[in-house]
Amino acid sequence: MSSISALTPDRPVLVRRGRWLSGATLAYNCLEGVFSIVLGLSAGSVALVGFGIDSGIEVSASVVALWRLSVDAEPVRRARVERISHRTIGCLFLALALYVAYAAVQALLQHRAPETSVLGIGLAIASLVVMPYLAREKRRVGAALESRALISESAQTSLCMYLAAILLGGLVLNALFGWWWSDPVAALLMVPIIAREGIEGLRGESSCADGCC
Repeated sequence: MSSISALTPDRPVLVRRGRWLSGATLAYNCLEGVFSIVLGLSAGSVALVGFGIDSGIEVSASVVALWRLSVDAEPVRRARVERISHRTIGCLFLALALYVAYAAVQALLQHRAPETSVLGIGLAIASLVVMPYLAREKRRVGAALESRALISESAQTSLCMYLAAILLGGLVLNALFGWWWSDPVAALLMVPIIAREGIEGLRGESSCADGCC
């Protein structure tokens, strides 16, 4: 990664850009989370509610990334913050995986049919547009700063994009064909993706940490 660093702007410039990107991600995920949970509860959509809670965890990841960037000039604290951030976010993702799995199974057993959520579909499409850009740019900054914590945070943003695609599929199938089960099934499809990120976070790893660099 040293060759990458040699071709990048000064470290303070990268840190400022990383802060801007993490701040933008935090702001978007706050709005995304509130709207997803409100829309999910009103429509009875397990997938939308789970997506909203995931947005809350993404907010936590952005806060951790901002914390990490705030100590960039202190190598000892920087290393400790990276270790703490991986494990904290890992625990949060495992808790989310358990919640989504439980709620989805309950919805399937009780045959709960969610209402059509046009606004939820629009929100999922918006996330598919915004998140790829933020994830790509944060990954570049993380690689240039040689920070696994920042690369891991970019992986969380990529995860949000994948979950948005799954959410969109479930909402559209329910809206077009009345397949009530597509919503909890979409939620269950999210579980292994979320759980994997949680396990890798507890191990201090990232699914994107090596390949992206």
